[in-house]
Amino acid sequence: MAAKRRYDEDPNQPGDKRMKRLPSFSTVIREAIMVKSVQNLFVAIEPLLRKVVQEEIEKGLLNSPRYVDRSPCMRIEAPAPSLYRLIFKNPPNTPIFTGSKIEDLEGKPLQILLVAGTTGSPSSFPAPIKIELLVLDGDFPSDGNDDWTNEEFNKYIIKERAGKRPLLTGDVSNITMRDGVATIGELQFTDNSSWIRSRNFRIAVRVMPGSYDGPRIREAMTDKFVVRDHRGELYRKHYPPKLNDEVWRLEKIGKEGAFHRKLGENNINNVQDFLRLLNVDPNQLRTIMGPGMSDKMWEITINHAKTCHPGDKIYSHGGENITVFFNSVYELVSVTIGGMLYSLQELPRIHKNYVLQLVQEAYQQQDSLREVDAIPNASLALIQSETVIQGPAGTLPWYPTNQDFQIGGLDDDEASTSFQVEYTGSFHFEPYP
Repeated sequence: MAAKRRYDEDPNQPGDKRMKRLPSFSTVIREAIMVKSVQNLFVAIEPLLRKVVQEEIEKGLLNSPRYVDRSPCMRIEAPAPSLYRLIFKNPPNTPIFTGSKIEDLEGKPLQILLVAGTTGSPSSFPAPIKIELLVLDGDFPSDGNDDWTNEEFNKYIIKERAGKRPLLTGDVSNITMRDGVATIGELQFTDNSSWIRSRNFRIAVRVMPGSYDGPRIREAMTDKFVVRDHRGELYRKHYPPKLNDEVWRLEKIGKEGAFHRKLGENNINNVQDFLRLLNVDPNQLRTIMGPGMSDKMWEITINHAKTCHPGDKIYSHGGENITVFFNSVYELVSVTIGGMLYSLQELPRIHKNYVLQLVQEAYQQQDSLREVDAIPNASLALIQSETVIQGPAGTLPWYPTNQDFQIGGLDDDEASTSFQVEYTGSFHFEPYP
C-alpha cells in the first residue's frame, strides 16, 4: 500500500511523481480549430505564393544574359506585334482533290504577298525572302485569335501519315519572294483530309526558319477546306463550267444518266452546244430534256450553264442588207443595216423579227460561220420571246414591202400622230420560242 503524500513535500522536486493535469475538452476544441484555420490559410495562399515565386524566377532568368545565351530553348515566348504579315492574294479554288493542281479562284497559280501588319498595304524588303508552304489542321487557331506565337503555330502543323508521301508536293519549300510577291507553281495534295479529327486542312505559308533576321513576319493561311480523294473528281461539277466541258458537268445532268443520253442523241455533247440551243430555241431544248426534268431542275441547270464565259470570239451572218454579230453561244451583240449600226430596241419590229430569224439561220449553218476581228460598238441582248410575223405558206423570214400595205387617207396634222394600215396579203402571229 502506497504511503500517503505529505502536505509539506515540495512539488518542484525532480523526484515528483504527481499525475499531470489533463487539458479540458474546450481547450482541445479551440486548438483543433486554430490548426485547421492555419492549414486552410496555407492552402489558400499557396497558388499565390507559387505564382509570385515563379514570376520572380522567370524575371531573373530572362534578365540574365548568360542564361539566355546558353539556354534559349527555356525562354518564355509572348506574342510580339507583327510589323509585317504574309497573305494569299486570292483564296484557292475549291473543292480540292488529291493529285489535282491547286489554283486560285481565277484559275491562276496561288500568289503570296507581303503587307504591312497594321494597314495591309503592300510592302517589300530590299533583299529576297525565303518562304515555305505547310499544311495546318483546320481547327487552328482554336480560339479564333488572329495573333499567335510560333509555338502555337507549330503545334498545328500536319505531317503525312506513316508510310505516305509528303502531304503537300510541288513548290513547297525554298520559295523566293522578291519585291513582296511570290508565285506558287505546281502544288497538289497527296492525301485526303478525312483522317484528322477536324477533317479539314489549311494551306499556310511562313518565312523559312533561319533564313531571315528582322522584324517578325506573321504567317498566312487559307480558310479551312476539305481535300477529297481524286476519284471524286471524275464526277465533279465545274464552277463555272467551260465551253468545252462535257454537258454532264452541269447541275442536274448525271454522267451517263437519262438526261446525258438524251442530249447526246441530239448532238449536244458539251456546254457550248447546250448554251447555243438554249439561246436559239429554248423550247426545243426543254423538250429534249423531257418531263423527267422538273421546272425547278431546269432552272438550276440553265442558271449553272449561264455562268459559263462565252469567250471573246465574235461571228457574223448576213442577210438581205442586214448583218448580225453574235458570240460563241449565239447571244446577239450587234446588228448593222445598210452599213449603219442599230440597237435591237431601236429596230422596227419587222427588222427585229428578221434579225432573230437570221440568228436561227446561222445556227442551222454553223459550218459556214465567219469569225470577225472587229466588234461593232453596240451591246445587245438576245430576246428569248418575241412575236414573229409569218407570211403566206410559212415563208420565213417574211420581209414586208410597201406594196403589202395601203395607208388610208389622213389629213396632214393627223398623219403625224396616227394612221390606219390595211394589209393586202395574209399572215398570222405565233409566239417565238
